[in-house]
Amino acid sequence: MDETVSMKCGLEIHVQVDTNSKLFCTCPTNYNEVEPNTNICPVCMAHPGARPMPPNKKAVDMAIMVAKMLGCEIVLDKDIYFQRKHYNYPDLPSGYQRTSVPVGEHGKFLGVGITEVHLEEDPGQYKPDLGVVDYNRSGTPLIEIVSDPDIKSPEEAKEFLRQLLRLFNYIGNLRGEGSMRADVNISVNYNGVQGNRVEVKNVNSIKGVYKVLKYEFIRQKNILRRGGEIKRETRAFMEAQLITKAMRSKETADDYRHIPDPDLQPIVINKEWVKTVEEKMPETPMDKEKRFVEQYGIKLEDAKVMVADLALADVFETVVSELGKEKENISLAVIWIRNELRRVLAYNNIDFLESRLKPEHITELIQLITGKTISQKIGKKVIEIMVENKGEKTPKQIIEELGLTVIDSEAVLETACKEAIENNPKAVDDYLTGNEGALNFVVGQVMRATRGRAQPNKVVEILKKLINK
Repeated sequence: MDETVSMKCGLEIHVQVDTNSKLFCTCPTNYNEVEPNTNICPVCMAHPGARPMPPNKKAVDMAIMVAKMLGCEIVLDKDIYFQRKHYNYPDLPSGYQRTSVPVGEHGKFLGVGITEVHLEEDPGQYKPDLGVVDYNRSGTPLIEIVSDPDIKSPEEAKEFLRQLLRLFNYIGNLRGEGSMRADVNISVNYNGVQGNRVEVKNVNSIKGVYKVLKYEFIRQKNILRRGGEIKRETRAFMEAQLITKAMRSKETADDYRHIPDPDLQPIVINKEWVKTVEEKMPETPMDKEKRFVEQYGIKLEDAKVMVADLALADVFETVVSELGKEKENISLAVIWIRNELRRVLAYNNIDFLESRLKPEHITELIQLITGKTISQKIGKKVIEIMVENKGEKTPKQIIEELGLTVIDSEAVLETACKEAIENNPKAVDDYLTGNEGALNFVVGQVMRATRGRAQPNKVVEILKKLINK
């Protein structure tokens, strides 16, 4: 019997706003850098009589910016109030979580509808294995992005989240994947039978979301195939076993008993406020890709790779500006940033900012190569040393200290070529009998003898002259 199986997925993504203070008090948000339960006060510990401060304006600004960049309509000139969302858990000292009504609605990102964007406070950190709770994180501002159930596969969810995190990187002031958490909602349709929606809570990585969806798709499909019914429930992702496990029946909005928080005045966003935020909005990664292709004439694939890291994209533009915007210079910048620099950064498992290199280091390196002070092979070695040394030495300093400049003396090159010919008679004979590739082996021996300081095209020229005498 033929099977027709499909899935629908919606995501509730929580990302922390990188503010100095919490959402409703002045406690710092560097909760991972201090001893447990030290960044706390009566407000974030919900002591009786402690009233919250007005919401952190920077957090509200960031919620507006995220909503705008996701194509949402900002809720203007209406009361945006915070609600108390009631539930009992050890990490929530008040017994309720403050969460706002939508700041933005009806957006779209990569073809996926964005239901809403709103603010809420992060709870503390409960560690059931140790039986302790750390409230340092309690009250840290969160932006929650709720998507429509438009995602049709685990692969689509992975790409959506990857691009969303890239957008967060461009926006700045948002903490990355390490602090991002997602609630994953999935339902499966099997041969026309629509299963109930299941929610998997607090998945903390893109890889985790992908694995949850793969597992849940198979689990729900098999239940429906056997004629069973999918329970409407909340499940937990057991990362070590790569499975999900039932936690409780799925709550509805009524279960949380939402009520407006009587201690907080509503926020009212007007057009002037939105305009002020828009003036600070960065170029989106997608817009930057398009501009790189149009402005610099590079391939879309190259633009995508460089734009994936905002720091590398900025380096590219700076280097092109310093070298000059001729086509040849742009091509060199692409090669040395997209290929060589990324290769070395990946090998060292660091990003560009961690390398402490400066754009002028890359410009200087390319100029040394084009000026034939060093060969391309030496250039690759220099860029490796620059990253290892955390940018403490410029390319010129490195090649001077290690004596890596190109050998200009034809006499020295001719001597090296003669030795390579004498030591590799078979390769020379193969070349003379029509095997053009054999000459590459001899060239390699010369390059080894000169420690890569010879220009390959010059070596080929001298070898051919000597062999064909």
